[in-house]
Amino acid sequence: MVCATRPIHINKIMTDDATLRLGAFLAVFAAAALWEGLAPARPRKFSRAWRWPNNLGLVALDTLLVRLALPGIGFAAAFWAQSRGFGLFNALDAPFWLAFAACLVALDFAVWAQHVAVHKVPFLWRLHRVHHADPDFDATTGLRFHPGEILLSALYKAAIAALLGAPPEAVLAFDILLNAGALFTHANAALPSGLDRAIRRIFVTPDMHRIHHSPDRAETDSNYGFNLALWDRLFGTYRAESARGEIGLERFGARGDQRLDRLLVQPLAD
Repeated sequence: MVCATRPIHINKIMTDDATLRLGAFLAVFAAAALWEGLAPARPRKFSRAWRWPNNLGLVALDTLLVRLALPGIGFAAAFWAQSRGFGLFNALDAPFWLAFAACLVALDFAVWAQHVAVHKVPFLWRLHRVHHADPDFDATTGLRFHPGEILLSALYKAAIAALLGAPPEAVLAFDILLNAGALFTHANAALPSGLDRAIRRIFVTPDMHRIHHSPDRAETDSNYGFNLALWDRLFGTYRAESARGEIGLERFGARGDQRLDRLLVQPLAD
């Protein structure tokens, strides 16, 4: 009887999950866009009217592709692991609160490690550089990823969630934090310097992550975190300031390179 009702149960949860993700995304995106308008950190090279349709068009394509190819894969993997007692925290029979909190931290580290990997592995870098090739830096940059990277990332995070035996609720919470963190850390907005220094002791700030989008490779290979600043400090990849203060990749800095069709084929370019 349990097995017969489970598909209905998980389908309803996945529908609620998608609704909650969308609501959180729209709220944080609106807040980030407003913040950028009120306190911009740097002037734009290209107008929002030109960049946003291309960046958000890529987001729409990514979302559609994942919904068609891998619908709710992270949540489904966690639900599968929970139903079979698979994964670390299920095997340990850990209390929910402990598994929930530990998995949020573990998933944060997993995404940090993934980010390092996409910079170091040439094939993955070709996909990831679509994100770095944005000549401006704002909330839409945090959403601008090639569909190939998005699909590989979804599979990776699902595998990690299953291996951890992460509670499905933790996977949902983490994905909301991941999206909100991407919007916040890529916001073209300025925090007061004292507040920025205080926050980045624990969390990644826009000024901290902006260094990661430098065209200088030494600076690009720093500040990989999206939420917790711990991992960069712990593994020696933290950088406090940028020497150049520039953004993007010179190879793909032209206006035409920001068109949606060019973004999709960019990984094929030498």
